[in-house]
Amino acid sequence: MILLWGIASDGPLAQVRSALLRAGAPMVFLDQQRVLQDRIVLSLDDGIRGSLHTGGQVLDLSAVTAVYVRPYDTLRMHAMQGAKPGGRRHQRAFAFDNALTSWIELTPALVVNRPSAMSSNHAKPYQLDLIRKAGFAVPDTLVTTDPDAIAGFWERHRQVIYKSVSGMRSIVTRLGDEHRDRLHDVSACPTQFQQCIDGTDYRVHVVGQAVFGCEIRSEAHDYRYPHRQLADVSLHACDIPGDIADRCRQLAASLGLAVTGIDLRRTPEGAWYCFEANPSPGFSYYEESTGQPISDAIAHVLMQGSVGGFAALGTKVADPVHA
Repeated sequence: MILLWGIASDGPLAQVRSALLRAGAPMVFLDQQRVLQDRIVLSLDDGIRGSLHTGGQVLDLSAVTAVYVRPYDTLRMHAMQGAKPGGRRHQRAFAFDNALTSWIELTPALVVNRPSAMSSNHAKPYQLDLIRKAGFAVPDTLVTTDPDAIAGFWERHRQVIYKSVSGMRSIVTRLGDEHRDRLHDVSACPTQFQQCIDGTDYRVHVVGQAVFGCEIRSEAHDYRYPHRQLADVSLHACDIPGDIADRCRQLAASLGLAVTGIDLRRTPEGAWYCFEANPSPGFSYYEESTGQPISDAIAHVLMQGSVGGFAALGTKVADPVHA
């Protein structure tokens, strides 16, 4: 039995759900919008056991062999509108979330992905160090609240970008003359600054042993928000050099991630830099643009209950990459 947790309108979850339906896989969709109606009962006497009561059915959690999690902020659910902090609805919703998250962390079932495995992305400098230890080149990075340190870093690298230190999504922005009078703002907010690496962006999705490469063509500093810079963006499925594909697999494994979206940049000289490993990638954007069967690969991994054996589903790996 496969358990999906999230909301029906979430693109990645919807596509994995559709892939599982096409395959005829047994599954239960736990709709987060029903957070005040569903119930979970757990026992820790002999391992972790329990049952999930949702939509008129009772699921024995020991029967679950794989879990795909894409939860949103519980407070954004329709049932939580107007809920008072500390009130009955608030307490019940968070008690349910905490119990389910505890089970997800402790269950022997395959989880895509466990909260503990995803936690490295909550501190970008920490994750960047793990990426470096996995063998990737990473940009020179400064995290500071000191305007003078920024000025020195900027003078040394000439081209610098800044972004969030935490796992909260932020727009990657290049430092320009218009920022010089605002550098003192960092004294109240630790900010991450990085050497700007010229080159072509790639998103690599690792699903088990499968590798899906996507080349991004855009003049934007952050191709996720091309409209902010009046830039076009196009995505193209591509082959990834074998050594880089292996390094991506090794990075995913070292982080404990069954599925991850890895952000790379290839310089004009052919060097590959890694910026981030997203533990809950919004792969549907890439799948819809390239036709790559990422959701089918995730469904197969969930049905198998392990991360091995599906390299054939990914884009083939080859050398060289044609940028």
